[in-house]
Amino acid sequence: MLNRPWVVWCLVIVQCLCGAYFLWEILAAILGLPSVPLRWNVRELVEAGASIGLILGAFLGVRLAFVAQHATHRAENARQITSGEFTSVVDTYFADLGLTGAETEVAWFIVKGISLAEIADLRQTRIGTVKAQCAAIYKKAGVTGKSQLVSQLVEDILL
Repeated sequence: MLNRPWVVWCLVIVQCLCGAYFLWEILAAILGLPSVPLRWNVRELVEAGASIGLILGAFLGVRLAFVAQHATHRAENARQITSGEFTSVVDTYFADLGLTGAETEVAWFIVKGISLAEIADLRQTRIGTVKAQCAAIYKKAGVTGKSQLVSQLVEDILL
């Protein structure tokens, strides 16, 4: 609905027309001005249009609030990254995935492009342990390998 501006403009026009009619009716009653007589079925359509416009407007407002909140979150991530807080942003991303401390350390090595054998040497563990930790990381991230993990990380953080 947000992708089609004409829908939003139609909603605004319906709301404005119905609101103008109701405002005129109120002012006419208070000030003794001539009323705009409508047949009962036309008045029902105006009231239905106003009601639908208000309801759709409320839903659209909530949707726009969520879109704005998402955009604000993306902008804050971009600000943190450009201000030199890349490490904390990635650590937060790993924490949101639910990685353990050891998995986070292995994930950092993966992001840096270090091979599994080198990770095992650096961590002084067996390669089988590193493979098991990688499998757990990939499962938590919903990916199948190193390249997908890095790609998803970049996409989720930067985009």
